[in-house]
Amino acid sequence: MKFRNVLAATAAISMAAAPAVAAPSADRAVAPVAGESQLGGESDGSAIILALLAAAAIIAGIIIAAGGDDDDPISA
Repeated sequence: MKFRNVLAATAAISMAAAPAVAAPSADRAVAPVAGESQLGGESDGSAIILALLAAAAIIAGIIIAAGGDDDDPISA
């Protein structure tokens, strides 16, 4: 019984101390930025074409999945 109480107290203390231990330190240094991000790329219309192709693929997948209801009943 005593061992169970010690375990419960240890668990309670560790749960109470966990947020304080996991808190980030306030003295983080920020690295300087060398240039702009090139993630977006240029606006030459390729993003629009890619979005249209993705939408067409999704629509085609839905049509293929929903179609094909030409199964004849076995019992007649």
